[in-house]
Amino acid sequence: MWVVVPAYNEAARISATLYALGDQTDTDLTLLVVDNGSTDTTVEAVQAFAGCAPFPVHVIVEPEKGVGCAVDTGFRHAIAAGATIIARTDADCIPRPGWVAAARAALGDGAGMVCGRITARRDEHGPVGRAVFAVLVGLAAVFGRLRPAHRGSGNLAPYRMHAGNNMAITAALYEASGGMPRRPSPTDRLFLNRVRRTTSSIVGSRSMVVENSTRRLRAYGVLRTARWYLDRGSGTLPPDPR
Repeated sequence: MWVVVPAYNEAARISATLYALGDQTDTDLTLLVVDNGSTDTTVEAVQAFAGCAPFPVHVIVEPEKGVGCAVDTGFRHAIAAGATIIARTDADCIPRPGWVAAARAALGDGAGMVCGRITARRDEHGPVGRAVFAVLVGLAAVFGRLRPAHRGSGNLAPYRMHAGNNMAITAALYEASGGMPRRPSPTDRLFLNRVRRTTSSIVGSRSMVVENSTRRLRAYGVLRTARWYLDRGSGTLPPDPR
Protein backbone atom coordinates (compact mmCIF):
# COMPACT_ATOMS: atom_id res chain seq x y z
CA MET A 1 0.00 0.00 0.00
CA TRP A 2 1.21 3.48 -0.93
CA VAL A 3 -0.23 6.81 0.21
CA VAL A 4 0.13 9.72 -2.24
CA VAL A 5 0.05 13.33 -1.06
CA PRO A 6 0.22 16.10 -3.70
CA ALA A 7 1.62 19.35 -2.35
CA TYR A 8 2.22 22.90 -3.51
CA ASN A 9 3.57 25.54 -1.12
CA GLU A 10 2.20 23.74 1.94
CA ALA A 11 5.10 24.35 4.35
CA ALA A 12 2.72 25.78 6.97
CA ARG A 13 0.37 22.78 6.95
CA ILE A 14 1.99 19.64 5.59
CA SER A 15 3.75 18.65 8.81
CA ALA A 16 0.38 18.15 10.53
CA THR A 17 -0.70 15.90 7.65
CA LEU A 18 2.51 13.88 7.77
CA TYR A 19 2.45 13.35 11.52
CA ALA A 20 -1.21 12.32 11.32
CA LEU A 21 -0.13 9.65 8.86
CA GLY A 22 2.68 8.66 11.21
CA ASP A 23 0.09 8.21 13.99
CA GLN A 24 -2.05 5.76 12.00
CA THR A 25 -3.04 2.47 13.62
CA ASP A 26 -1.82 0.81 10.40
CA THR A 27 1.59 2.05 9.25
CA ASP A 28 2.37 -0.77 6.81
CA LEU A 29 2.67 1.64 3.89
CA THR A 30 4.99 3.73 1.76
CA LEU A 31 4.40 7.48 1.64
CA LEU A 32 4.95 9.47 -1.54
CA VAL A 33 4.76 13.27 -1.54
CA VAL A 34 4.50 14.81 -5.00
CA ASP A 35 5.83 18.35 -4.93
CA ASN A 36 4.15 20.43 -7.65
CA GLY A 37 6.92 23.00 -7.93
CA SER A 38 6.77 24.55 -4.45
CA THR A 39 8.76 27.72 -3.85
CA ASP A 40 8.64 27.50 -0.04
CA THR A 41 10.05 24.88 2.36
CA THR A 42 7.49 22.16 1.69
CA VAL A 43 10.14 19.64 0.64
CA GLU A 44 12.30 20.42 3.67
CA ALA A 45 9.30 19.73 5.95
CA VAL A 46 8.82 16.34 4.31
CA GLN A 47 12.51 15.52 4.65
CA ALA A 48 12.40 16.42 8.35
CA PHE A 49 9.46 14.06 8.88
CA ALA A 50 11.19 11.29 6.93
CA GLY A 51 13.88 11.16 9.59
CA CYS A 52 11.42 9.87 12.20
CA ALA A 53 8.65 8.33 10.07
CA PRO A 54 7.53 4.75 10.81
CA PHE A 55 7.47 3.94 7.09
CA PRO A 56 9.49 4.80 3.95
CA VAL A 57 9.00 8.35 2.67
CA HIS A 58 9.72 9.45 -0.90
CA VAL A 59 9.52 12.85 -2.59
CA ILE A 60 9.25 13.39 -6.33
CA VAL A 61 8.72 16.60 -8.28
CA GLU A 62 6.01 17.11 -10.90
CA PRO A 63 6.82 20.33 -12.81
CA GLU A 64 3.55 20.38 -14.79
CA LYS A 65 1.18 22.57 -12.79
CA GLY A 66 -2.15 21.25 -11.55
CA VAL A 67 -3.21 18.91 -8.79
CA GLY A 68 -4.42 16.40 -11.39
CA CYS A 69 -0.92 16.25 -12.86
CA ALA A 70 0.67 15.76 -9.44
CA VAL A 71 -1.80 13.05 -8.42
CA ASP A 72 -1.53 11.14 -11.69
CA THR A 73 2.26 11.24 -11.63
CA GLY A 74 2.26 10.07 -8.02
CA PHE A 75 -0.14 7.20 -8.58
CA ARG A 76 1.72 5.97 -11.64
CA HIS A 77 5.05 6.23 -9.83
CA ALA A 78 3.66 4.16 -6.96
CA ILE A 79 2.25 1.53 -9.34
CA ALA A 80 5.56 1.28 -11.19
CA ALA A 81 7.26 0.73 -7.82
CA GLY A 82 4.95 -2.19 -7.02
CA ALA A 83 1.93 -0.64 -5.29
CA THR A 84 -1.25 -2.71 -5.61
CA ILE A 85 -3.45 -0.30 -3.63
CA ILE A 86 -3.04 3.47 -3.35
CA ALA A 87 -4.71 5.96 -1.03
CA ARG A 88 -4.65 9.72 -1.36
CA THR A 89 -5.05 12.66 0.94
CA ASP A 90 -3.98 16.29 0.56
CA ALA A 91 -1.26 18.32 2.25
CA ASP A 92 -3.74 20.50 4.14
CA CYS A 93 -5.82 17.62 5.54
CA ILE A 94 -5.70 15.53 8.73
CA PRO A 95 -6.45 11.80 8.31
CA ARG A 96 -7.85 10.36 11.53
CA PRO A 97 -5.89 7.46 13.11
CA GLY A 98 -7.96 4.66 11.55
CA TRP A 99 -7.88 6.09 8.03
CA VAL A 100 -5.32 3.72 6.50
CA ALA A 101 -6.83 0.67 8.23
CA ALA A 102 -10.33 1.55 6.96
CA ALA A 103 -9.08 2.01 3.39
CA ARG A 104 -7.22 -1.29 3.46
CA ALA A 105 -10.24 -3.11 4.91
CA ALA A 106 -12.63 -1.80 2.26
CA LEU A 107 -10.34 -2.72 -0.62
CA GLY A 108 -9.54 -6.05 1.02
CA ASP A 109 -13.25 -6.87 1.06
CA GLY A 110 -13.33 -6.67 -2.71
CA ALA A 111 -14.02 -3.03 -3.51
CA GLY A 112 -12.13 -1.48 -6.39
CA MET A 113 -12.41 2.03 -4.99
CA VAL A 114 -13.45 3.45 -1.62
CA CYS A 115 -14.61 7.00 -0.89
CA GLY A 116 -14.22 8.20 2.69
CA ARG A 117 -16.02 10.77 4.81
CA ILE A 118 -14.81 14.37 5.18
CA THR A 119 -15.34 16.74 8.05
CA ALA A 120 -13.98 20.21 8.78
CA ARG A 121 -10.62 20.57 10.50
CA ARG A 122 -11.04 21.25 14.20
CA ASP A 123 -8.23 23.81 14.29
CA GLU A 124 -10.04 25.96 11.71
CA HIS A 125 -13.58 25.86 13.15
CA GLY A 126 -15.55 25.41 16.31
CA PRO A 127 -18.61 23.12 16.61
CA VAL A 128 -20.91 25.51 14.73
CA GLY A 129 -18.53 25.91 11.81
CA ARG A 130 -18.04 22.16 11.56
CA ALA A 131 -21.80 21.62 11.62
CA VAL A 132 -22.30 24.13 8.79
CA PHE A 133 -19.59 22.37 6.79
CA ALA A 134 -21.35 19.03 7.30
CA VAL A 135 -24.60 20.50 5.98
CA LEU A 136 -22.84 21.87 2.90
CA VAL A 137 -21.21 18.50 2.21
CA GLY A 138 -24.60 16.82 2.53
CA LEU A 139 -26.19 19.26 0.10
CA ALA A 140 -23.34 18.74 -2.36
CA ALA A 141 -23.86 14.98 -2.18
CA VAL A 142 -27.58 15.32 -2.93
CA PHE A 143 -26.93 17.73 -5.79
CA GLY A 144 -24.33 15.37 -7.24
CA ARG A 145 -26.80 12.49 -7.32
CA LEU A 146 -29.49 14.63 -8.98
CA ARG A 147 -27.25 16.38 -11.52
CA PRO A 148 -28.12 15.10 -15.03
CA ALA A 149 -24.46 14.91 -16.03
CA HIS A 150 -23.94 12.24 -13.37
CA ARG A 151 -26.84 10.02 -14.41
CA GLY A 152 -25.78 8.79 -17.83
CA SER A 153 -26.55 5.26 -18.98
CA GLY A 154 -22.85 4.44 -19.35
CA ASN A 155 -22.27 4.52 -15.61
CA LEU A 156 -21.90 1.15 -13.89
CA ALA A 157 -22.08 2.55 -10.34
CA PRO A 158 -24.34 5.17 -8.75
CA TYR A 159 -22.91 8.60 -8.02
CA ARG A 160 -21.59 9.08 -4.49
CA MET A 161 -19.88 11.94 -2.71
CA HIS A 162 -16.19 11.73 -3.59
CA ALA A 163 -13.44 13.91 -2.15
CA GLY A 164 -10.07 13.42 -3.77
CA ASN A 165 -8.39 14.06 -0.44
CA ASN A 166 -10.03 10.94 1.02
CA MET A 167 -10.04 8.00 -1.34
CA ALA A 168 -8.26 4.74 -2.12
CA ILE A 169 -8.21 2.56 -5.22
CA THR A 170 -6.59 -0.58 -6.54
CA ALA A 171 -3.73 -0.11 -8.98
CA ALA A 172 -5.52 -2.25 -11.54
CA LEU A 173 -8.66 -0.11 -11.48
CA TYR A 174 -6.70 3.14 -11.58
CA GLU A 175 -5.00 2.07 -14.78
CA ALA A 176 -8.15 0.56 -16.31
CA SER A 177 -10.12 3.79 -15.76
CA GLY A 178 -7.48 5.99 -17.39
CA GLY A 179 -6.40 7.63 -14.15
CA MET A 180 -6.72 11.17 -12.87
CA PRO A 181 -7.31 13.90 -15.49
CA ARG A 182 -4.05 15.83 -15.87
CA ARG A 183 -5.43 19.31 -15.27
CA PRO A 184 -5.86 21.85 -12.46
CA SER A 185 -8.67 21.48 -9.94
CA PRO A 186 -11.46 20.52 -9.96
CA THR A 187 -10.56 16.97 -10.97
CA ASP A 188 -12.30 14.76 -8.41
CA ARG A 189 -15.70 14.51 -10.12
CA LEU A 190 -14.14 13.85 -13.52
CA PHE A 191 -12.02 11.07 -12.04
CA LEU A 192 -14.97 9.54 -10.19
CA ASN A 193 -17.01 9.43 -13.39
CA ARG A 194 -14.14 7.73 -15.21
CA VAL A 195 -14.12 5.05 -12.53
CA ARG A 196 -17.93 4.76 -12.58
CA ARG A 197 -17.78 4.00 -16.30
CA THR A 198 -15.26 1.24 -15.61
CA THR A 199 -16.65 -0.65 -12.60
CA SER A 200 -19.60 -0.99 -10.24
CA SER A 201 -17.25 -1.80 -7.35
CA ILE A 202 -17.19 1.60 -5.63
CA VAL A 203 -18.05 1.80 -1.93
CA GLY A 204 -18.21 4.43 0.79
CA SER A 205 -16.63 4.11 4.21
CA ARG A 206 -17.91 6.07 7.20
CA SER A 207 -14.88 5.01 9.24
CA MET A 208 -12.36 6.36 6.71
CA VAL A 209 -12.32 9.97 7.90
CA VAL A 210 -10.25 12.98 6.87
CA GLU A 211 -10.49 16.41 8.47
CA ASN A 212 -10.68 18.76 5.52
CA SER A 213 -9.33 22.30 5.23
CA THR A 214 -11.99 24.83 4.33
CA ARG A 215 -9.62 27.40 2.84
CA ARG A 216 -11.36 27.36 -0.53
CA LEU A 217 -14.78 27.81 1.04
CA ARG A 218 -13.54 30.73 3.15
CA ALA A 219 -11.72 32.29 0.18
CA TYR A 220 -14.57 31.96 -2.33
CA GLY A 221 -17.71 31.89 -0.21
CA VAL A 222 -20.49 29.33 -0.64
CA LEU A 223 -21.88 30.49 -3.99
CA ARG A 224 -18.52 31.01 -5.68
CA THR A 225 -17.30 27.67 -4.37
CA ALA A 226 -20.36 26.03 -5.95
CA ARG A 227 -19.60 27.84 -9.21
CA TRP A 228 -16.01 26.62 -9.07
CA TYR A 229 -17.10 23.00 -8.54
CA LEU A 230 -19.41 23.29 -11.53
CA ASP A 231 -16.37 24.08 -13.71
CA ARG A 232 -17.54 27.65 -14.26
CA GLY A 233 -14.34 29.18 -12.94
CA SER A 234 -13.68 31.55 -10.07
CA GLY A 235 -14.43 34.81 -11.83
CA THR A 236 -12.10 37.55 -10.58
CA LEU A 237 -10.87 35.36 -7.71
CA PRO A 238 -7.59 33.40 -7.77
CA PRO A 239 -7.93 30.07 -9.62
CA ASP A 240 -7.30 28.01 -6.47
CA PRO A 241 -6.38 29.28 -2.99
CA ARG A 242 -4.37 26.14 -2.21
